[in-house]
Amino acid sequence: MIPCIRHAAVLCLLLLAALLVNAARVQVFEAPALDKNPANRRLVMARYAEPRGDIVVDGTPVTGSRDTGEQLRHERTYTEGPLYAPVTGHASQTYGNTLLEHAEDPVLSGTSPMLAPFPFWHDLSRTRPAGGDVVTTIREPLQRAAYEGLSGRRGAVAAIEPYSGRIVALVSSPSYDPGLLSGTGREVAAAWHRLNAAVDQPMLNRALRQTYPPGSTFKIVTAAAAMDAGIVTDVDAPTGTPDPYLLPGTRTALPNEAKGCGNASLAYAIRWSCNTVMAHLGVKVGAAGMLDAVGRFGFNDASLRVPSAVARSNFDTEMTLDRLALSAIGQYDTTATPLQMAMVAAAVANGGEIAQPHLVDRTTTADGATVTQAVRRTYRQAMLPPTALRLQQLMVDVVDGGSGSNAAIPGAKVGGKTGTAQHGVGNIGTPYAWFIGWAQREDTGRPAVAVAVVVEDASANREDISGGGSAAPIARSVMEVALREEERRAEERRGAGRLGP
Repeated sequence: MIPCIRHAAVLCLLLLAALLVNAARVQVFEAPALDKNPANRRLVMARYAEPRGDIVVDGTPVTGSRDTGEQLRHERTYTEGPLYAPVTGHASQTYGNTLLEHAEDPVLSGTSPMLAPFPFWHDLSRTRPAGGDVVTTIREPLQRAAYEGLSGRRGAVAAIEPYSGRIVALVSSPSYDPGLLSGTGREVAAAWHRLNAAVDQPMLNRALRQTYPPGSTFKIVTAAAAMDAGIVTDVDAPTGTPDPYLLPGTRTALPNEAKGCGNASLAYAIRWSCNTVMAHLGVKVGAAGMLDAVGRFGFNDASLRVPSAVARSNFDTEMTLDRLALSAIGQYDTTATPLQMAMVAAAVANGGEIAQPHLVDRTTTADGATVTQAVRRTYRQAMLPPTALRLQQLMVDVVDGGSGSNAAIPGAKVGGKTGTAQHGVGNIGTPYAWFIGWAQREDTGRPAVAVAVVVEDASANREDISGGGSAAPIARSVMEVALREEERRAEERRGAGRLGP
């Protein structure tokens, strides 16, 4: 009997070893493939088993989670969803995540190893820490001013702190409620199809993902290129530009809406937006010089993240001289996102340097401990500091006595540039109204905010648009709020100083 028992024991041990080997094969070696198997619902259920971390604006969460009691237990909720949709994006159990919900998903979902003090324990136990929070750079009063200024019209606003690169407002209009897409079922599918089929494209993030011909606002870039290249050394000197100006190699005369552009100075051309002068200067700078200049502003950069992906702003790398002339005034194939044009304004306001634009100030654990903290860094040196100083004054002249007077703010230094971008076959489409600018309190050493506004469905009356009838008042309202917020924070600091030891 003993040999039989011994043989049975050996067989049992072999079977146990085989079982353990097979379990190890399944749980270790085949686990990644099983995790990716569409039929495996465990990961999806685990993803929504716990509440998602929050996205925070001005110390207040603008997102939340709702316990549904279903298999996919927690659904995303949004406070004032349409106001913040261009920042948050959506987190949908059916259609996935976008914008910050996507870019910061590891923190928000609790899967980031940076949230766990003992990550190996969570790997072994197949658990995850509670989702962390994402604290944005957005300021609620500026965001609301931009949103209300657009009033549902198609367009976008991007506002940046020039020195820090913090994005303080990011609005796309018309907007949508991302909470409509959070769950599953027929209602969610119907909302998805309705939003995607809408003519106004409410789910399109016009501030980050849509590019427009920037029109005359691009003349700031061309002016910087001409001054940095030494083509213009005196902004008040005549440029020798004829009016009419024939596009090089053609018999096509470039028109001006403004008067007095013949042989005008750069200062006059910026103040009254002379197409002929700026096109002529672009040709004198040359294709290589213009490409170098626009690259320093961020054009043709497909890698920009804030951390959400930003569409590439375009300036063609190869073109004939007539097309270069049109590109130098923001036409032909030149296109830019509103964020890009806010960066142009910020470069002028910040002495030629563009700070890295960013939407996230810090991420935290669910208990509030800091996980990551944004650090100020340089994105590009767009122009020489003396060029920026000259352009600051030229942009102030546009607001004080030129085409941008509707952006003026009493008691503040405001620089700006208006623009009207023609589009469509034969330029028959409704013009896009643009305004870029910056504002500075007179008792401070640096501008508080740089803004870009584009309105798609503006009045076709060009005089109204270029005078700021559509875009400039929106920019002014955002800049006014930014100046008030800066004054409020300064008062709080002074009060804290008086209470200190």
